[in-house]
Amino acid sequence: MSALSAVESLLAEVGTPLSYHEITRLILERGLWRTEGKTPEATVNALLAVDIKKRGSNSRFQRTGEGIFALRAWGLPEFKPARPEPARTTGKKTVPKTLSFTDAAEQVLERFGNKKPMHYRAITETALQSGLLRTEGQTPEATLYAQILTEIARKTRRGDTPRFVKHGKGFVGLSRWAARGLAFQIEQQNSNARKKLHAQLRTMLPAEFEELIGKLLVAIGFEDVTVTSRSGDGGIDVRGTLVVGDVIRMRMAVQAKRWKNNVQAPVVQQVRGSLGTHEQGLIITTSDFSPGARVEAERPNAVPVALMNGEQLVALLVEHDIGVRRKSYDLIELGEAEEE
Repeated sequence: MSALSAVESLLAEVGTPLSYHEITRLILERGLWRTEGKTPEATVNALLAVDIKKRGSNSRFQRTGEGIFALRAWGLPEFKPARPEPARTTGKKTVPKTLSFTDAAEQVLERFGNKKPMHYRAITETALQSGLLRTEGQTPEATLYAQILTEIARKTRRGDTPRFVKHGKGFVGLSRWAARGLAFQIEQQNSNARKKLHAQLRTMLPAEFEELIGKLLVAIGFEDVTVTSRSGDGGIDVRGTLVVGDVIRMRMAVQAKRWKNNVQAPVVQQVRGSLGTHEQGLIITTSDFSPGARVEAERPNAVPVALMNGEQLVALLVEHDIGVRRKSYDLIELGEAEEE
């Protein structure tokens, strides 16, 4: 079932307007739609927005509020915002709140690429015309292409599969279109290695796991890292100072949890209560966090507690060559002209 068909089926079942956040959660939970994308909520919001803009009164959907969608057949009052999109103020200018360059590129390729690479200029033009991307910059094409290349390099370094594939001469495609070939074989190997590393983390002794976390924190920019006395899960395991650009110095108290079950909200509250003066919290787990834990971590008027789940932990370990070994091979290809 396509995303829009899944949305239509869900709305028809519940019989009431829903936010795109809730729509996305429910169609995924009920198995009405599946996606490998990293930003499913942005995808659903963009698809609905483009369908309404393109089809107008002939669209199956309509907005009934900011980020709220309903079936047009219900005959509800049309929502007419003061401006086309929500906006955020940055300094003296107001910038429309739309997708990032890379998320917009992914949506364009998915909707208009027909599983064939598109030139980055065509991607940019389509994203702007479809309302997926808004920018006041003078060179949006160059910005989009640069961000795509940067993301490819970053994810490759982490051993992850990039969303995008560079095809040469400025053409870009989506990696999920190709499920064969050398790149696919490499990703299969890397995926298996990440799974094995994740499994090893869960079998490490508590002391070894905490030492590993301390090593990772140093690699990502922490200074004065100290592994505290190992008194079980009741307290802080590691303390250190996160340094950003030799300018920002932030004291962090870290709790490392080698768990299989998801971390719940009371653990976040416990970590917050263990923080010292001017400290912020970080919980690192080999599992994941419950929705309640994520809400508690971002609770207004409370000291924020950062969360790192097992998938993020493995990605950072791989990126910084902790627990893995890289092998490089030379791949010979025919030369091609410079990208336009």
